Amino acid sequence: MQLLVVSQYFWPENFRVNDLVAGLVQRGHEVTVLTGTPNYPEGRTLPAYRVDPDGFSAYAGAKIVRVPLVARGQTSLRLALNYLSFVVTGLSFGLWRLRGQHFDAIVMVQHSPITSAVPALALRRIKHAPLLMWVLDLWPESLAAVGVLRSPRMLNWVGKLVSYIYRHCDLVLVQSRAFFPNIQEYSGDTSRTRYFPGWAEPIFEGALQDVEAASEVAPYSDTFNILFAGNIGEAQDFSAILAAADATRDEAKLRWLIVGDGRAAPWVESEIARLGLQHRVIMLGRHPIERMPSFFRVASALLVSLKKEPIFGMTIPGKVQSYLATGLPILAMLDGEGASVIEQSGAGLACAAGDGLALACQVRALMAMSMDQRAAMGDRGRRYCEQEFSRAGRLSALEGWIAELVQMKD
Repeated sequence: MQLLVVSQYFWPENFRVNDLVAGLVQRGHEVTVLTGTPNYPEGRTLPAYRVDPDGFSAYAGAKIVRVPLVARGQTSLRLALNYLSFVVTGLSFGLWRLRGQHFDAIVMVQHSPITSAVPALALRRIKHAPLLMWVLDLWPESLAAVGVLRSPRMLNWVGKLVSYIYRHCDLVLVQSRAFFPNIQEYSGDTSRTRYFPGWAEPIFEGALQDVEAASEVAPYSDTFNILFAGNIGEAQDFSAILAAADATRDEAKLRWLIVGDGRAAPWVESEIARLGLQHRVIMLGRHPIERMPSFFRVASALLVSLKKEPIFGMTIPGKVQSYLATGLPILAMLDGEGASVIEQSGAGLACAAGDGLALACQVRALMAMSMDQRAAMGDRGRRYCEQEFSRAGRLSALEGWIAELVQMKD
């Protein structure tokens, strides 16, 4: 089939949509991606892209059509302009560059924001192709949860936009079963909603086999390392993580390794200095996903966290599946669905979101376990991932839904 994938974020930005596209190409589909200029998470257009934009016009056999964006920057205004710019350039440059091209179906991947679905809706009408929308972030609730938008009037306006978008999709895919009531509220119907969780990218399956430790983490090969990988933002609640690090500063062999970047990174760095934790909490910066196994090589456990907000309790953070696939124990400071996955799988220890002292206790409990006990946790997590979050199974399900919609259209 000829498929169009629409996502404001795409390679070289590190999001699950990258592996979705690669998987569809591997299965013989002709895939085109409509996306923006890469600027996440640095907040500025990737320097390598500015030097050679043609070098970013294809990925894993898929063709990439990019539209210009206002870079995210570091302010709320720039972020709003970034969101708006994809709508404007997607509806203008995007539609023009895709003119005359036929697509059997459109897959819209909504990491955030919800407004990125607007060009996909226009393309659905113009191309007469069914639209499947993969919802990974619930709006407007997530906006309120991180304090981006507080005005009830504006939140209500966004809610109306969400309702319009959901009602005009042929199928809405959700990453968590807890999303169903929210979809029902805004769409008025869940008959066109399907459960479609994330999966672990292939690079994380057996990630620790025959991999040498990255040079950046080699000095920590003899310590007990809690490793956080991913976005450093408001939602990840680093104030609680640092509270746990502060409460465990007496553990001489304990280190907290942070691999990633994001809008909150400067604050985290300054807070580490203020608390005098420079030798306990080490920020290692952002690195390509291909290098992640070499960082995980020295990890004693992997950390995932989200703020204490009802909306985040409905979410399974995307990194959970990748963490499970590595076979390492997991420490989770989460509520709801994410915590349930850790507990049901037996892959690690979980505590309530926002409770840094409870996280500190869980760290001490994990350190007190034997290596065999921790290894057993990791093995249980890996088996659970294979059973519940199979990449092949998810892609097959998606292909089936697309085929049904195409057949209905014909």
